[in-house]
Amino acid sequence: MSDHSHDTPHEGAGTLAEFRQFRERMNKEILDEGNLVVNRFFALDGRAYEEGALDVKTKELLGLVASLVLRCDDCITYHVVRSREEGVSRAEFFETLSVGLVVGGSITIPHLRRAVARWSELETT
Repeated sequence: MSDHSHDTPHEGAGTLAEFRQFRERMNKEILDEGNLVVNRFFALDGRAYEEGALDVKTKELLGLVASLVLRCDDCITYHVVRSREEGVSRAEFFETLSVGLVVGGSITIPHLRRAVARWSELETT
């Protein structure tokens, strides 16, 4: 297994504040376009994480695993933030990452690192 020592942060990693500002600005621009399919998909995405048979916390952890496996750093950041907001503990966070690592394999390690960096950033704020 590679040590991934050549990894560099993805473009646009920035701070959480920069992530939030960019996400909000671009979501507004996208939704304001009024495309029916895009708007419906955004609405469906939001509804999928609402309380149901599974609580919101569990759904956010599922989203985090899927994002890690898919190697989507913006998605990881979003679900790390939401997981913290839903009261996920550090132990629960790392156990969730362990599931994503097992499912996704060693290629997810750079993304796991960035997830932990985001978590650490949230712990200090």
